[in-house]
Amino acid sequence: MKKFSLFLCIVVLTSLTTFAYAQSSIKGIIIDSDMNSPLPGANIIVKGTTNGTTTDFEGSFALNTDLNSGEVVISYVGYVTQTIAFSGDTDLGTITLMSSNVGLDEIMIVASVAVDRKTPVAVSTIKAEEIAIKLGTQEFPEILKATPGVYVTRQGGGYGDSKINLRGFNSENVAVMINGVPVNDMENGAVYWSNWAGLGDVTSTMQVQRGLGASKVAVASVGGTINIITKTTDAEQGGNVKSSVANDGYLKYGMTYSTGLSDKGFAATVSAAKISGNGYVDGTEFSGYNYFLSLSQQINDAHRISFTAFGSQQEHGQRYNRSTIDELKDTDSGPRKANKDWGYKDGEVYHQSYNFYHKPQMSVNHLWNINDESVLSTALYASFGSGGGRRDEGSKIGSDDYRIGSSGLTPIDFDRIVAENRANGVNGSSDIISSSRNSHEWYGILSSYKNRVNDRLTVSGGFDGRYYIGSHWYQVDDLLGGQFYLDNEVNTFAYGKPLKVGDRYNKDYDGIVIRYGLFGQAEYQYNDKLNFFVAADVSNSNYKQKEYMNRTITGDRTSDAKNFVGYGVKGGGNYNLDMSNNVFVNVGYFSKAPFLDAVFINEDGIDANPDAVNEKVFSAEVGYGFRGEKLSANVNVYYTQWLDKANAGRVSTNDDVYFYNLKGIDALHQGIEIDLRYKATDHLTVTGMASLGDWKWTSDTSGPIRNQSGDVLSIVDVFADGLKVGDAAQTTFALGANYKLANKSNVYVDYHFAGDNYASYDVTNRGTENLPDVWKIPDFGLFDVGLRHTFEMGDFDAVLIGKVNNVFNTEYVSDANDVGGTASGAQVYFGPGRTYSVGLQVNF
Repeated sequence: MKKFSLFLCIVVLTSLTTFAYAQSSIKGIIIDSDMNSPLPGANIIVKGTTNGTTTDFEGSFALNTDLNSGEVVISYVGYVTQTIAFSGDTDLGTITLMSSNVGLDEIMIVASVAVDRKTPVAVSTIKAEEIAIKLGTQEFPEILKATPGVYVTRQGGGYGDSKINLRGFNSENVAVMINGVPVNDMENGAVYWSNWAGLGDVTSTMQVQRGLGASKVAVASVGGTINIITKTTDAEQGGNVKSSVANDGYLKYGMTYSTGLSDKGFAATVSAAKISGNGYVDGTEFSGYNYFLSLSQQINDAHRISFTAFGSQQEHGQRYNRSTIDELKDTDSGPRKANKDWGYKDGEVYHQSYNFYHKPQMSVNHLWNINDESVLSTALYASFGSGGGRRDEGSKIGSDDYRIGSSGLTPIDFDRIVAENRANGVNGSSDIISSSRNSHEWYGILSSYKNRVNDRLTVSGGFDGRYYIGSHWYQVDDLLGGQFYLDNEVNTFAYGKPLKVGDRYNKDYDGIVIRYGLFGQAEYQYNDKLNFFVAADVSNSNYKQKEYMNRTITGDRTSDAKNFVGYGVKGGGNYNLDMSNNVFVNVGYFSKAPFLDAVFINEDGIDANPDAVNEKVFSAEVGYGFRGEKLSANVNVYYTQWLDKANAGRVSTNDDVYFYNLKGIDALHQGIEIDLRYKATDHLTVTGMASLGDWKWTSDTSGPIRNQSGDVLSIVDVFADGLKVGDAAQTTFALGANYKLANKSNVYVDYHFAGDNYASYDVTNRGTENLPDVWKIPDFGLFDVGLRHTFEMGDFDAVLIGKVNNVFNTEYVSDANDVGGTASGAQVYFGPGRTYSVGLQVNF
């Protein structure tokens, strides 16, 4: 018995010793190859098991396993997966994940991507993985709604009709770039997101640089820069098929395939998708095709060339006209869905407001590694846009007397209008459908040279050149049963002329912009903790207008060229107090050329606005950052003065057209922004954001009103000093939680709050002192939830994503135009109620 007990003890002790010996601890740090920065959230799994973990904010991880030896698989979306062997307790050191996108280097150079704890700007970066789980059926800019300083809405709710404001500035004053190429309209600075509706499928990284930012293009922005980096050519062979469904008939399906990188250095990636739906708002049916192509060829060790083309051909119904809150609440559809801009014709849905456009963009990128210290990246790009938006002429369309029903928000009875037009016979149509057509050709070059002078100093510089011609005209599309349309308004070009389908009228002109400039930057790394930068740019904007239609003059005419020289200087520094804390400061001033539509405010003439001047901007910012094992946080304080904001336009009457240009309207945008990310456990991550702004006009002004001959008729006064800037929430909060249910599943909950949102208004209409304050839109808060689950489908990996936006179906006003400073007079859009989407992606 004693021998047996002794034998049993030896067996137990041997087993315990063996078990203890089999325990292994693995640790390491994971960084990315693009910016040598940590990759938080990278996945590390012991191969052949479900045992895994993720990296913290410093890119560090620690993992225990029962195995004495084996392999760990390290993966992150957009990077090449690595498999590394371990044996016993192993410190893998620093592991660099290479981007899976061939041709990304040259794009990163021209795109001016900010580097954490080095570039002294306020920045937020969103990667493809977060976009995939949170976008769903939202508009692409809505992925940024948890970013400090950002306010995003869908406006009327039509497909791609969303807008974004950054620190109180609209998209005309926010530089939006795709792969370093600017996409703001060359004539007015606007960004039409429906032209880029497919970006959610192909975006690799999206970075928002608030304030002056690190953009190197020769034309500065006021509010900030949105850098969108698309996928390039995937180095690994494979692809995916995907489909998603959602509320109101939403259906999307598509496919992506990559050849992988061949032995001869060639790779290709192609992606395409079809999308359609009825739209959440009544009368906003939509359909579109999204496509993406990327080709890359490594010529030799020094040269690589790539070609990228992408676009979205789309058409969609719109809700253009706003209504009062009382009008919207008294509808069968409810205030969120009601729309007065559609009806029925021949039993089919027919739109009063409708948009159709196609704007493909192509670029050729060349990367030249001159030597170990120098690199030159050049992008040649072109964009060709065509399409327009529906308009109508006459008094019946939109009238309450021509509705199917008693309400002014019931569908339009187009059949009744058609019948009356037919009955008019030789008298022609009383009402017609036309369109405002807009097409353009845009060519550009963006070349950036970077040289590492020594271990401390790096200089860069380059050239930004663009040529643009935009054509704009009105065109008759549908006579609605009549034989012709006679335009009898005195101040229109086609006065007294019978118009047929396809005829142009009202306006027909080209806007021509040639813009070129130089930029330069020097970065000095004083030591491991402190670095500085200084940058400068100068540019010339050359504007011309050519008109083809005039009431009194036969033939076309071209204006003289009007030149505006702009410039900017900015500088700053970042100081890393230690491994966790850093502070930064930046300051800048620039003089910005007005847009073409402020230079030629008269569309039917070629005389330039004599009062057009450059806008001036001064901006300063200080920030603090913390990077800990569990917590990452940033605090920024900004101050931006906007001087001589351009306010030019025209007012039409039955007898003439009058023009105004008001100089000296100044605004101040200042505030504080906080964002944080806290990894509470290996499974739970909490995010938060607070943005407190104080944006207001700071001056009164006055200016002349002129007739078409340029004669001053009167002086208009504007009383704006102290008024709050409208059209964006000045206070926003966000709080989110992401919980990892298992290695392959996670669920998240997000809350977004918007407050201190003043209705939009035309500041030039404040012509009387002591007018009522601008109406303040009620505050609101929304909850979103989502689930992501990965699983095996036969031999393939699959991802299932479900999302619900506005979970509690909160009713809220998202946008408003001020009328009289009261809620009863305001013209509003309500935001969408509860919506959902479910998507499946199968990888091969």
